[in-house]
Amino acid sequence: MDGSVAWLVTAVGCLVGVAGVVVAVVAVGRGRKRPKPAGPGDPFRDTDADALRGDPRKLKPGDIVEIRQLSYAVRGSVHLVEGAWSWAEHLLDTVDGEKRWLSVEEDPDLELVLWDAEPAATITPGAPTIDFAGRRYSWEESGQARYSATGSTGLDPSGTVRYHDYRAQGGARLAFEAYGEAGWEVGRGERLHRSEVMVYPQGGPEKVS
Repeated sequence: MDGSVAWLVTAVGCLVGVAGVVVAVVAVGRGRKRPKPAGPGDPFRDTDADALRGDPRKLKPGDIVEIRQLSYAVRGSVHLVEGAWSWAEHLLDTVDGEKRWLSVEEDPDLELVLWDAEPAATITPGAPTIDFAGRRYSWEESGQARYSATGSTGLDPSGTVRYHDYRAQGGARLAFEAYGEAGWEVGRGERLHRSEVMVYPQGGPEKVS
């Protein structure tokens, strides 16, 4: 094989390798969440805030969480896993019985979203955009995850959940979730700043689901 042919074979091999890397990167970007990076956690994580305000990543049934100066009890927790990603959703209520959900995830920064259920909503997911309650939401992601529930959530101890997530300008969220064979549940979410959340850890987790 002369020099020019050898150079051509080497160049083609390099291009094939690069194409394989591009395909792999695109594949990783699909699905609900990007996999967590290998190795230790975020080196820039605000550990001072965790020490002073409690760590939302460690919330469990029985804890008290204060959001915008309103106290909630954590009645139940749902931990979800999809591929290499995991996140949590916590059922909260006040002494007056007001129920809301708090989702906690790292993407890679800590993201806290406070959710209100919309039981009277008749909308369904799937369209690229959805108009609801005076806002237009655009599709962001969808998929299916496995979950395990502790405390009082009204769910089976474990199972699967399908979801569609939408987002409006300004960061407002609209989510559809279907646990097991149940129909779609609709929730509207608002992202919280870390300083708006204070966690007061209590005893161990409840065993009721």
